[in-house]
Parts: sequence; C-alpha cells; structure tokens
Amino acid sequence: MTTDGDTAPLDAADAMRLIREQRASTARRLEPDPRVHYWPWGFAWLIGFGIYFLRFSPDGRTLVAMPAWLPLTLLFVLLAAAAAVFGVGSARAYRHVAGESARRGSWYGASWGLGFLSLSLILGRVTDSLPHDLAGLLWSALSVALTGALHMAGGAIWLDRTLFRLGVWLTAVNIVGVLAGPGWHALVVSVAGGGGMLVAGALARQRHG
Repeated sequence: MTTDGDTAPLDAADAMRLIREQRASTARRLEPDPRVHYWPWGFAWLIGFGIYFLRFSPDGRTLVAMPAWLPLTLLFVLLAAAAAVFGVGSARAYRHVAGESARRGSWYGASWGLGFLSLSLILGRVTDSLPHDLAGLLWSALSVALTGALHMAGGAIWLDRTLFRLGVWLTAVNIVGVLAGPGWHALVVSVAGGGGMLVAGALARQRHG
C-alpha cells in the first residue's frame, strides 16, 4: 500500500517537470525562431557575394559575363530583402515584450542603421579616387568588419555565445579575405561568411528546441 509520504516526492518531481516545460514553452513563444536572425543574411551573403566574385574575379578576370552594375545591385536587393524578413520576424516575436529588453533591442537595431549610414557616407567620399577593385574591397571589407563587431556587441549584451562567436568568425573571415586580396575577398565572405551564418542559425535552432 502506498502512503501519502511515498507519493509526495513523485508529485513534487512531476510539478517541477511541468514548471520547466511551461517555462520552455513560454520562452519558445516569446523568442523568435533563431533562423530568422541568421538565415536571411546567410543566404544574402552566400548568393550576393558569390555573384560578385563571378563577375569581379581576381586579377580583373570575369568568370561569368554580366553587366558590371548587376552584382552590386543584386547584393543590395538581397540585403534589403534579408533586412525585411528579419524586421518582420523580430517585430512579430517581440510585439509583447516591453521594458529593458525592448529598449536594448531598439537601441541595438538603431546602432546597425546609424553605423551603416555613417559607413556609407564616409566611403562614398573616399572611394571615387581608388581603382575599382580596391574600392570594392574597401566597401565590402569595412561592411563585414562592422557586421562582425556588431554581432560581438550583441552577443555581449544578451550573453549569447552563438552571436558572439559568429562575430568573431566573421571578423576572422574578413581578415583572411582582405589578405587574399580583391576578388578573393568576395569568395571567402560568400562561402565562409554566408555559410557561417547558416550554420549558426542551425545550431541556435537546435538549442532553441
């Protein structure tokens, strides 16, 4: 015969398990699918920088004939689409979040916009005097550098190891690409940078449940 004293520990264990499951379920509802943070940008980099490499390959070669304006235009379109997907996904996920977390998110998002606005204005003033290949390298290298730094900053703000490690990875990838030189930088960023974002999204999704 089972007494109340015998069943109490089991009931307490079940209650704790139920609480943990409810907490996890609530977190999944409030937090967006991490793939929304990583995959749109990953595909944009993989395709956009890949097309750029095919048109502006090392030593002035062209692997695939296309208009000179097309690769950069396509890259900007893909980045704009990624920003739209990311923005809509984040807005839906955080529409019920308020307080300090909401302020952190809005300030962090503003830092991205202001950072790239400043970068674009500065580069627009100095790259006209550079050869085309070096101007392209400067634009892409500084953009990736800012992206890596902002990822590391975001990881530090939210204590997100995946985000911080991705920032470190993008910084390392950027350094390798710059050392490789014009043309090669686009290939390295496409494969290692864009691919790294896709992998980061998959790993974050596994932890997210």
